[in-house]
Amino acid sequence: MASRLKEKYQNEVIPALMERFQYKNVMEVPRLEKIVLNMGIGEAKDNPKALESAVNEMALIAGQKPVVTRAKKSISNFKLREGMNVGVKVTLRGDRMYDFLDKLMNISLPRVRDFRGVSPSSFDGRGNYALGIKEQLIFPEIDYDMVDSIRGMDIVIVTTAETDEEARAFLELMGMPFRK
Repeated sequence: MASRLKEKYQNEVIPALMERFQYKNVMEVPRLEKIVLNMGIGEAKDNPKALESAVNEMALIAGQKPVVTRAKKSISNFKLREGMNVGVKVTLRGDRMYDFLDKLMNISLPRVRDFRGVSPSSFDGRGNYALGIKEQLIFPEIDYDMVDSIRGMDIVIVTTAETDEEARAFLELMGMPFRK
């Protein structure tokens, strides 16, 4: 069964973007490529339990097991050695990606305190959108009582759009709540 968001993309978003940007071919229309969730855990070097709980929380949020990321270089100011565990990340593709984006836009973001919309200027110039979240508690899967510390995360939405303007139009039509 295809996700709600994927059906919306095929039935509403593609025709609207074809008309707005005068694409000659359906394959030119921007689409989601992947969504990368990244959570940096600075305390992992002192507290191995922090990494374990971050892995469990990320697995709950994303619906798949995250990869533990390691330091590429040693940085003496941070007491960091090359190869130490420093975070977790997940790359979502296919149906999981659509389900996650649907959940993010319609359930999680509206739960943020004083939410007025996401920043419209967080595009990278190549049609990808980056979003930072201050606490993982906005996701419905996270049980408030089981959380040992509040961690933020980065969410990068990678699209096939050529320009930021196209990517923004695409995400707006998909339902992303941009600030006015």
